[in-house]
Amino acid sequence: VQLVESGGGLVQPGGSLRLSCAASGFTFSGYAMSWVRQAPGKGLEWVSAISSGGYSTTYADSVKGRFTISRDNAKNTVYLQMNSLKPEDTAVYYCAAKGTILPETNRNSYNYWGQGTRVTVSS
Repeated sequence: VQLVESGGGLVQPGGSLRLSCAASGFTFSGYAMSWVRQAPGKGLEWVSAISSGGYSTTYADSVKGRFTISRDNAKNTVYLQMNSLKPEDTAVYYCAAKGTILPETNRNSYNYWGQGTRVTVSS
């Protein structure tokens, strides 16, 4: 099983980034997917989740209206489009999978995790 994130980097406040997470080794379309982040010196924070079929999404209040989660089950990939980025969005972003249909916000229940991609929002 592998979850490989990409797309992180350095961006100015107000800018945008799109993160990708490529999955392999399990039946991707049968898993709800999530994004979780960890800011420097802080604990894990759940960011967003999407159902296995992509029809239901949910977001943390801190990113609602700025971030969009999506998935392409034909490509075994989940995305996180991040707009209007703020310095407080600086973190390592992880994707995670849980073998369930509905979006899952409990990060302690995820079956698989990626290695993370770093996002830095700074001028």
